Amino acid sequence: MTALLVIAKQPLPGRVKTRLTPPFSPEEAASLAEAALVDTLDAAAQVPAGRHVLVLDGAPGPWLPAGFDVVPQAAGGLDERLAAAFSACAGPALLIGMDTPQVTPRLLAAALRWECHDAWFGPAADGGFWALGLARPDPALLLGVPMSRPDTGAVLYERLCAAGMRVGMLPVLRDVDTAADARQVAAGAPGTRFAARHTALTATTTGAGP
Repeated sequence: MTALLVIAKQPLPGRVKTRLTPPFSPEEAASLAEAALVDTLDAAAQVPAGRHVLVLDGAPGPWLPAGFDVVPQAAGGLDERLAAAFSACAGPALLIGMDTPQVTPRLLAAALRWECHDAWFGPAADGGFWALGLARPDPALLLGVPMSRPDTGAVLYERLCAAGMRVGMLPVLRDVDTAADARQVAAGAPGTRFAARHTALTATTTGAGP
């Protein structure tokens, strides 16, 4: 069965979601990151994967639900850390980040089917990607991919196609990077912890933002 990996940072002030500051304070940005991580882990936990893994930069906290194995992120750039996460998987694996709290178990479950696909690709609205699934994990597919650029997703998708893979496409989702992203994601997923936290912050503090 497929291993479902969530790659994340410990939600500490000053270490996560720094592009939310300003208008949010580092503490507020960290609280939004924690809410997004909790929503993501909750969605992942509801998917009947063979194994649930949190690939973590930092230490787990009370936000970690039961049923997850925690492994440390490898050293190096993001491409190297993603490649290392896949290299530790003996079989099919689906990897997602912590920046899309609007993700649902139904979306993730769709990417656990391999009858007609060798890979699953979830493009992000900013040109990156929020999900990558590989039936046969190959770290070389990720090594050298330029990260955090508008063409990151396009480069990775082209690599998958060039490798002759049958790629299943997941819906485009918006990563939470900026205050505008946070507002749009919260509005589109009103039942999430992220939306509730965003509403609380923007209603009472400097987090209102443009």
